[in-house]
Amino acid sequence: MTTGKDPMIPDGKVNPIDTDYQIGQDNIVVKLGPFGLDIHNRVFLISGLAIIAFVVITLAFGSYAGPAFAALRNSLTANLDWFFISAANIFVLLCLALIISPLGKVRLGGTEAIPDFTYVGWFSMLFAAGMGIGLMFYGVSEPLTHFGTALNGVEFADGERVDWAPLGGAAGDTAAAAKLGMAATIFHWALHPWAIYAILALGLALFSFNKGLPLTIRSVFYPILGERVWGWPGHIIDILAVFATLFGLATSLGIGASQASAGLHYLFGLPSGTTTEVILIIVITALALISVIAGLEAGVKRLSEINMLLAAMLLLFVIIVGPTLAIFTGFAENVVSYVQHLPALANPIGREDTNYAQGWTTFYWAWWISWSPFVGMFIARVSRGRTVREFLISVLLIPSLACVFWMTVFGSTAIDQVVNDGYNAAVEADLPLQLFAMLDALPLAQISSFIAIILVIVFFITSSDSGSLVIDTIAAGGKVNAPTVQRVFWCTFEGLVAIALLIGGGLTALQAMAVSTGLPFTLVLLAACVAIVKGLMSEPRVP
Repeated sequence: MTTGKDPMIPDGKVNPIDTDYQIGQDNIVVKLGPFGLDIHNRVFLISGLAIIAFVVITLAFGSYAGPAFAALRNSLTANLDWFFISAANIFVLLCLALIISPLGKVRLGGTEAIPDFTYVGWFSMLFAAGMGIGLMFYGVSEPLTHFGTALNGVEFADGERVDWAPLGGAAGDTAAAAKLGMAATIFHWALHPWAIYAILALGLALFSFNKGLPLTIRSVFYPILGERVWGWPGHIIDILAVFATLFGLATSLGIGASQASAGLHYLFGLPSGTTTEVILIIVITALALISVIAGLEAGVKRLSEINMLLAAMLLLFVIIVGPTLAIFTGFAENVVSYVQHLPALANPIGREDTNYAQGWTTFYWAWWISWSPFVGMFIARVSRGRTVREFLISVLLIPSLACVFWMTVFGSTAIDQVVNDGYNAAVEADLPLQLFAMLDALPLAQISSFIAIILVIVFFITSSDSGSLVIDTIAAGGKVNAPTVQRVFWCTFEGLVAIALLIGGGLTALQAMAVSTGLPFTLVLLAACVAIVKGLMSEPRVP
């Protein structure tokens, strides 16, 4: 429950940054009839025009775009896998170091700040923040894929390894392949992605609630750049944040549209393919616009509550009608297997499983990094009053365990169907259809599959609405109550970018842009690690 107090006013002792900069001082404020604009004159214009140009060029040269996006994705993942894996390791290690260090006693919002939300409400929002569409899309397909490739073992052609098995695989050993497959899946959904979110969220919360700076990405870099953060170095950081967030969201929206389209075809026989996916993006973007206009409380909050209820219902349903004992025993086994394989999975150099490390891990880390401004700002806004230690333990562990449980429920059920029932429909189905094929082997398949489609669509809407709010805050110089028409603009262009990428190259194009925008923002996050430590060292600590 919120206190109603201005979150930017600290409680107790803090060490604020003394700056003459005023939020919105570089903004352009104009009135266009009943509409108003309040935009940062450089961040909004440069990022907005660049994104418009990208959409136009991609749509105009669609036949050339697909191969170009494929080449871009392959080049980045093949040459920079070590960089992304190393960076994600640094984020995890920094979070763990801060938890055990005296800096963990710093309280966000001041030494006497009181949390705005109860633990139950806070934990619910932490889990809901970051991975809805991804959990729906990959909850069945990724465990099944890693299980299958591990079971098939290592394959060579012309002296090079060509299989997609994680690590050394587990050729012919069903039990070992299942454990390795789940460990390889959990690696992508547990500590590392949440450490990425936690780093940026901590920086935003610290420099906004304790240091008194605007709630925007550039503020985190004040200890490094000083007053230059309000000039072009800061403009570039915020522009990169807009690009990363928008293309990360577009990737999720495209993935969600492909799964919803496949589900509608599977259930009702509607045509599937790019045309249907484009129509879905248009319709769901229109629904997201209604949510934007309705406002945060009436729009995204209610939709998020509905989605959490539906997700819990679907999860409980699979637990009850699926292999219940295997799910609960598998949870502990999967956590143990993850811990055992974690050092090898997180190794950035000398990897022989290059297809897994480059095609899966590198893409995931870039995707999570591109989402970090969106999720990080949301987590920061609901975490005032927590100590750094409490914040990092909760942001790392609670959502990680929730993701492990989700993957265990859906992944173990799908693997059990293959191993014990000889049911291979999910394995043989296209990627977006694998969830529905798994549900088809359970009772009440029509109902559960329809709920799954609704979940994907509502996750789609809430991500678009919340994402447009975050992008607009950045492009408005840190103002959190900018005119609604600006959020309408960003929400519309999220849909247009997703459409352009789907037409220009499908899933490969979506992944290519997530990786390419995640790359420069990884550098931003690495620099933020230094700034966060310097900022925390100057803060008073609670006893």
